[in-house]
Order: sequence, then structure tokens, then C-alpha cells
Amino acid sequence: MANLRLGPLLRYTDGSSATVWVEASRPCTAEVRCADGARGTTRTFQIAGHHYALVTVTGLTAGTATEYEVLLDDARVWPLPDSRFPPSVIRTPGEDDDGLRVVFGSCRWAAPPAGGTDPVGPDALDTLSARIASDPDGERPDVLVLLGDQVYADEVSDATRRWLAARRDLGDAPGDQVADYEEYTHLYYESWLDPDVRWLLSTVPSCMIFDDHDVIDDWNTSAAWLADMRATDWWRERLLSGLMSYWVHQQLGNLSPAELAADPLYAAVRESPDGTDALRAFAARADADPSSVRWSYRRDFGRVRLVMVDTRAARVLDEDDRAMLDPGEAAWLREQVLDGPGSCDHLLIGTSLPWLLPHLVHDVESWNATLCRGDRGPRWARLGERVRRGADLEHWSAFPSSFDALAGLIAEAGTGPGAPATVSVLSGDVHHAYVAEPSWPGRVPDARVAQLTCSPVHNSVPLSIRLGFRFGWSAPARALGRCFARHGRQGRPAVSWRKTGGPWFGNQLMTLSLRGRSARLRLERAQTGRDGTTALHTLTERKLS
Repeated sequence: MANLRLGPLLRYTDGSSATVWVEASRPCTAEVRCADGARGTTRTFQIAGHHYALVTVTGLTAGTATEYEVLLDDARVWPLPDSRFPPSVIRTPGEDDDGLRVVFGSCRWAAPPAGGTDPVGPDALDTLSARIASDPDGERPDVLVLLGDQVYADEVSDATRRWLAARRDLGDAPGDQVADYEEYTHLYYESWLDPDVRWLLSTVPSCMIFDDHDVIDDWNTSAAWLADMRATDWWRERLLSGLMSYWVHQQLGNLSPAELAADPLYAAVRESPDGTDALRAFAARADADPSSVRWSYRRDFGRVRLVMVDTRAARVLDEDDRAMLDPGEAAWLREQVLDGPGSCDHLLIGTSLPWLLPHLVHDVESWNATLCRGDRGPRWARLGERVRRGADLEHWSAFPSSFDALAGLIAEAGTGPGAPATVSVLSGDVHHAYVAEPSWPGRVPDARVAQLTCSPVHNSVPLSIRLGFRFGWSAPARALGRCFARHGRQGRPAVSWRKTGGPWFGNQLMTLSLRGRSARLRLERAQTGRDGTTALHTLTERKLS
């Protein structure tokens, strides 16, 4: 008999269809049956001894919510017996719906098992799940956007470290970091078998993108960094396994049924008795030629458009031609953002790394880029590379031409009679939350433009980070940043900006409530009260348009 090992995850939804992802214990037929008669069925496919299915459910009715169950070889495996949670449902948007609630954040260490001590405080996703479960008919997200670091391949828990030690000698590289596909699957089990998160992901659709810790800290920082990694005897297996596990666990569910039907890799994996070799060859091509693969994608929710951008694997690392996105990726982003003027009321650009940073950080990163390029000579270039790696200087501002190009694209998208009401850049990574608003010299976009940054969902925020980012936003820090800019002989960036909210620290989530051409933002932090109960507390709420 097949058992449910992981999932279900409700991923894509539209007015008539949905996709549900599961992992089973053995080859089988996976089926999703809905209370309203809609259903979907498919055979599992095999990767590295694991058995997965992405079930496409058809026949759903727009504007409804229907309970569903999961069956493996006709035996019901979800809901779990004696579950304390309400039934999982698939909610479909109605044809006349003009409202969308988007919850987003990034950076989640797996929460410890129930009853265990949590050294970093309450998990915001667990807390959101508990709130929804306590009032199933109340407010809930229409989509959950997870902006990177869904798992930490390089910073594992004590429990995972013990599991790794029982499997291999941690004295051999990469030590207590994950090394292969099987170890990546353990990270997903640890994270997604958390009962609260498991139920939340089963009943709220989700969109995901990787960031560095999904593979390794500072992934693709520079050409020199990559050369050093490729010189080790463990990096290739680590990277290929990371890309393979990401494709299985996250990327597949980002795609619509139509995109899945047209995907040759998905077809090859499903048609093969064992899809491991096909997926591994795909990951090897992505490593050898990043421009041959696109991890970015677009989702339209009525008149809200989400363009999710890969800011890790699509980089050009040549110091003389350094770019956050390769030319093909940049052209694709431009096409998606500008597609059909007047066709969306709100444009969301999802990028794990913030576009607008504290001014001191921005100036130091762009200064560092000029040093590493050799503008101040080889000695400064060597120093610049050491500083870049030591201080994690690899955001949009570390790619100055890409920063300016994104600024120009956002201004173009937000200007004119067909402009959306808002353009929001959704980001995480930097372990604090803030709102920053840009302005362009000689140009006033029609759209309200904002950088909305929210992290972590569940991670540590040391005092040094709090103090550093508070200072980074200050007026003295801005003056110090100008000194770096002068030393680097940098011109002014294409855009200026000011912080209009934050910084806020803690385990937190942002919510964008979009209706018609209006937009409201809310930031909530998970906090444990004196009575021991955990809840999401509002730190700020404001109107964007």
C-alpha cells in the first residue's frame, strides 16, 4: 500500500483548475477528489528513488471553495486520520472577482517539533496557519508568495546534523551541510512535515522562488567565487542536487497546467520509468549554461500580475560584463512587465533580493563592484573580492547596470495612460522589513511604486543585524555612503529613494490587499504572549493607492 510521505501542497489555481503536489512512498496512482465532483488523477514519477505526482484537478467552479481529499491507489491518505485541522479546500477566483490578498515573506528555518524550544521565536507561517485554522471562514490569503530560502542547505538544525552524522562522516566536505539529493529531501521533510505548515500549504495556493541558502550562502556571488567552488570535489553534486530538488519540490508547482503540458522535461520525466537521469542532465545544462534554463515565471491573478524573477542562477559573473540577469532573462522580464499596457491594475515584481537597500549598503555594494572590476587597480580588486564575500555584497546594487536597468523598466511600466495603479517590488533576504519609495529625476510615474521587503519568516535576527540596518538607513550612514561613492568614482544611480516605513525586526509576514485599483499593506509579527499563546500582531497598516 502506498503512503503519503509529503504534501499535499496546493500550488496553482484558476477559475476551473488547480494543481496539487504530493510525494508517495511507492509508485502508484495519485488522485484528488473534490466535494463538488471535480477531480484529477495521474501516475507518480520517480526521481532518485522517490515518487512524486503533480495532480491537475479540472472541472472546478469559479468563485467557490470545495473540500478535497487525496487518494493513492484508491486509498484515502488525506486528510490525515484524527486531524485537528479543518478540511483542506481549493478556492477558485470568480469571474467578477476584483480582490486579491497576497501574503509574502522569506527565510524560514524549519520550526522545531511541538514542545521543543525555539531559539529564534515563533514561526510566522505556523502562526498564520493557526489563525486560519481557528476561523476557516475568516480572512485568509488568496496566494502565499515565498521569496527564497525555503530550506537551508548550509545551516542545518541539530536534528538534521545528527541524521547526517549517522549517514556519513562529517569530517569530509561539505561537513554538516547537505551533500546530495537524498539529503535535500530530508530538509523538505523537516520543513514541510511541520503539521501547521503542512496544513497551510495544503489549503493556500503558493508561489516560490529560490535564494542562496536553498543551495549555499552567497550562491553565484562572483566569477572568482564560482571558480573556487568548482575546484572542490563536492560542489558539483551539491549544485546539481539542489537544482534537481528545487525543480521537483518548488518549480513544478509554479507552472500552470498549460505550461506543464508544454514542458519537455516534465514529459520526459513522467514517461520514463526513472526520470533521474533526465532531470540530472537538465541540471547539468543549467550549470554549464545558465541562459539555457529559465527559472523565472509569471502568474496572472485577474488584473494582478506577478512576475517572479530568478536573481541567483541567471547572473552574468564576468567582471567586465557583470549583470544580475543574462540578456535573454532581461528581455523576458521586460516583455512580461510591459505586456499589454492597461492589462493589469497592480504589477508585482518578486525578487528574493531587494532592489532598494539602505543607502549605505547600496553605496558600499556599488563601490565594491567598481573595485572588483579593476577600476582602482589590481590590489584594490583583490581587496574588493575579499570584502564582497565577507560582507555578502551581492544584491541588485552590486550589479549597477542591472540596478539602473530595473529602475528604468519600473519607471516605464508605471508611466502613461495604461499604467497600473501600483508597482510593488516584493523581496526578502535581509532579515528585516521596510518600505522604500523611489523617485526619478525629471519624471513622476503615474503608478505608486514601492519596495516592500519582508524577512525573516522564521530565523535569527542578531543584535548586530538590528543595529547595522538601523544605522544603514540613517542620515550619517547616507553621508558615509557618499564617501564610498566618491572613492569608487561612481555616478549617481538612476533613481533616488527614501524609507517610508521600518525597519521592523522579528519573524514576520506582509500582506497586500488589492481590490480594483486600491492597495493596502499590512505587516504582522509573530509574538508569544504572557499566557504562552502565539499570535500575529500588526506592526503597521497603510494605504498604497
